[in-house]
Parts: sequence; C-alpha cells; structure tokens
Amino acid sequence: MKTILCCISLLLLAGCAGKQKAPGSGAINAMNLKKGKTILCGPADRQLGAVSFGISCSGRVRDDFNFALALLHSFEYDEAEKAFAAIIDKEPGCAMAYWGVAMSNFHPLWSPPNKQEFEKGKKAVDIARAIPGKSARETAYIDAIAEFYKDPDKTTHRSRCIGFEKAMEKVYTSYPGDLDAAALYALALNSAADPTDKTFSKQKKAGEILAAQGQNPSHPGIIHYLIHSYDYPPLAEMALPAARKYAAVAPSSAHAQHMPSHIFVRLGLWDESIFSNKVAADAAKCYAESAGFNGHWDEELHCLDYLVYSYLQKADNKQAKEQCDYLQTIREVFPETPKVIYAFAAIPARYVLENRMWEQAAALDPHAAGGVWENYPWEKAIIHFTRLLGNIHLNRLEAAREEHRKLNVLHDALLHKQEAYKANQVEIQLVASKAWILYREGKNEAALAQMEKAAIMEESTPKPPVTPCEVAPARELLGDMLLAMNKPALALEAYEIDLRDHPNRFNALYSAGLAAERAGNAGKATAFYQQLVKISAVQQPERPELTAAKLYLGKASNIRLSAR
Repeated sequence: MKTILCCISLLLLAGCAGKQKAPGSGAINAMNLKKGKTILCGPADRQLGAVSFGISCSGRVRDDFNFALALLHSFEYDEAEKAFAAIIDKEPGCAMAYWGVAMSNFHPLWSPPNKQEFEKGKKAVDIARAIPGKSARETAYIDAIAEFYKDPDKTTHRSRCIGFEKAMEKVYTSYPGDLDAAALYALALNSAADPTDKTFSKQKKAGEILAAQGQNPSHPGIIHYLIHSYDYPPLAEMALPAARKYAAVAPSSAHAQHMPSHIFVRLGLWDESIFSNKVAADAAKCYAESAGFNGHWDEELHCLDYLVYSYLQKADNKQAKEQCDYLQTIREVFPETPKVIYAFAAIPARYVLENRMWEQAAALDPHAAGGVWENYPWEKAIIHFTRLLGNIHLNRLEAAREEHRKLNVLHDALLHKQEAYKANQVEIQLVASKAWILYREGKNEAALAQMEKAAIMEESTPKPPVTPCEVAPARELLGDMLLAMNKPALALEAYEIDLRDHPNRFNALYSAGLAAERAGNAGKATAFYQQLVKISAVQQPERPELTAAKLYLGKASNIRLSAR
C-alpha cells in the first residue's frame, strides 16, 4: 500500500510541476492590455493566412494563439494585442500569450514604442519569464524578445533591435524547419539593418531565408517580410511575386492590402498601386467605423499618400485632387502618429510640386488637423521646402532665404532630439535649397556642386517606408537645374539616373524627353515621350506636359511618313 501511495504522490507531483503557474490579477491588470472584440474588415471568416505554432498551453487556446500570431505577422498590432489578451483571460498561465503582447508593442519596422508601450512590453516579458513549465522553444522565443526590452536607460532603440536580431538568430538555428522562427529572424534582420548600408546585406540575408521557405506559400509572415526585405530600388523586382500574392493570402488585414503597393511604387506599376491603396483605404475606413473612432484611422492617411502619388504619376489630376480635397475634410485621426503628420504635409506638397503650381507651393500652409507641428520637425520641413521651391521659381529670393532659415531651425531641432535619420533628410533639403538659391544668385557652378551633393546624399540614404517617394527627388531637381542652365545633355543624364530609382515617374519621363529633344537625340526623346503617354490616364483636360509629348510624337510620326 505504501508503495502504491508513494507512486501516486510522485505522479501528482510530476503533474503539478508540468502545470504553468498563473500570475496574479494585479500583475496582469498592471499591463493595461487592449481588450475587446477583434476588429477586421474583410471576409467574414477572418482570412489571415496559414499559421501553425505549437504551444504548451491547453488545447482550448491553441487556435486562438494561431489567430493572434497571424494578426501579428500582418502588423495588425492593436488587434493582435487584443487577441493575446483574450488568451490571457482564458488561460493566465499561458506564457506565450505574454510573449505575443510584448511583440505587439515592439512593431520593429515602424516607429519605436512609446513609453507606455515599452513598459507594457517589458511587464509582459517579465511575466512570461516567471511562468514555469515552458518548453525550451518557448523559452527561447521569450528570451529573444526580452533582449529588446532590456536596459532601456542604458541602450538605444537600435542597439536593442540588434540584440533581438542576435537572439532570434539563435532561435532560428536551434529550430530548423520552424516557419515562425525563420519569419521573425528575417524581420529582426530588417529591423537591425544599417540604414546607410547600400549593399543591403541584412535585407538580402532576410530575403534568402524567407525565399527558402517557399514550400509554405500561405504563411503571412514569410510573404509579408519578403516584401519588406526587398523594398529597395535594386531589389524590388524580386518581391513582385510576393507583392501580387500577399493581399489574397491575408484579405482580412488592411495592412496586407496596402503593403504590396510598396513594391508596385518601386517598379512604377501605378494601376496596381492605385488598386491596392483604394482597397486598403476602404478597409481603414471600415476599421475606424467599427472601432468607434471619432474620426479616421492613421492607416487610411498612409494609404492616401501612396494613392495620391500614384494618381499623379498617371497624370490623373482629377482623382488626385479629389483625394487632396478629401484630406482637407479630415479633422481627427487616431492615433496621431508621425505617419499621419507626414501625410498631412506630403499629400498637398506633392500635388502642387508635381504640377509645378509655384504660387500655391509658395503659400502652402500646414493642415489644420496636424496636431502641434512643432513636435514634428521633419514633417514640418516638407512644408517649408515646398514653399522654398515655390518662391525660387517665382524669383522671390528673399522669401526663399527665409524658408531656408526655417529649415535650419527644424534641422537643429532634430539634432537636439537625436533623430539623426530625420535630421539627415532635412539636411538633404537644406543642401538642395541652398543650390537653388545660389542658382538664383547667378552662381551656377556653386549651385550645381551643391545640387550634386544633395543628390548623392539622397541616393545614399534609404527612402523611409512612410513615403512612396520624396516630394521632390534631388536627382530630378539637378536635372531641372541643368535644363534651366541650357545643359540638356547633362540634364538627360540626371533624369536617366532618377528614372533608375523612380521608374515611370511622370515628371522625370517628360523632362528626360524634353532634355533629349533639346540635345538633338530624337530616338531617346521619342522613347521617353512614348513611355509617358503609355503610363498616363486618358482624361480631359490633360497635363500640358502630356499634350506637348503627344504633339512631338505626332510631328515625329509625320516626318517618318513623309520620308518614305
């Protein structure tokens, strides 16, 4: 009998040791988790791709975990946190649910977590690590995200991203065949990539890892992060198959509808970009309404920037203007993020600059709903750069100098905030602005040297993902300056370089055709004008540049016919 009782006791002890100890309600409540019904705007059956992540939690939450993880892989961070929080409500001892909360507040390729998000993520990590009974694999995942939340007072966001990358590499190598480990390691590589590395070494490595998982074509993280890995002019073509597939794999994700347009814009595929962002903007409107926002969701404005830019490249001013007018009706956006303020600045700036509406550019005002613009120096700089270019082309030199002084103040503010990347973006505008001021002062050689410097700076700096394109590409501005100096052959070279990184840009195609025409290169002029007509929307009234291109092509055709 003693032997039997001993055996029973040992079995009970073993069973207790295998159970996960739930944290107290106080620790859970202190995280202040987002909760409520998960909101999705898409198919009723919540299609987010195929995810299957084995966890040691009970069977009743395993499907819930895969759903939450699929949301996370498509950057639906708020909804993912709510889904992980629902798991915690059901099973407080599920350690990986806290891992999910920490990951939901990291958002590595977007802006760094704010103070509240960081503290929430750190608390979630601490709880996850304290829960016993985890598998070795789960412990490895939790330890990896813990690297990001370590020593906030002694480390920078970038150094913590690198720490996460190195830890995820260990998970990836320790668990070959683990799709989520491969996906999240690739994401970590992208988040830790050096923005000045023009060899794109980490991004290429991430892409290779993801491409090797090709036998699993419906995993949202594999497809999504492949697009991010190749979201650069020299690499974009490699992401086109993924871009054309992602929206269909995760139709319930608004971000999955928009993200492919990053590649479409890189490749000048305007119709595909327009379709992608119209669907994504509609999904964002649906989300705001379903969530009960008193206004708009920030994702909608991000889509609008890409949408307006794409319409402008097709010379579809009617549709672009409709979106600009719609933007002016927006008064409240939730949350107020940098990408919201960027859209408020960039959309109207693009419209006036692309159309060379210099009076309107010189008078551009910040959007009334743009929050406190002083909190967003980089975004505010777009307004002053647009004003400067407007005044330059109106030959209002003193007004242009005043805008240049304001740009300097904003640049200094970014340096003071230790936002080096954004400060560099404004410095490019400063150098380009100085070049045009020198040009108006009659100092042509100095102006060209400055403009070439700005172009090189911009080409050595990766485009921020918040924007489809700079509001005025520096290499294109160099071409404009050379054309104004009656140096059409050199201008043509500048425009051709610009088109290498910005294929099918309307103004670059037209200007390249004009430069070729003035340089006596009829073959190139015809080719550029034909491409311009091909990408442009059929509408009345047409952009004057398009009318001029068609006139040239008509004359060239008549000359060829008469020569026969």
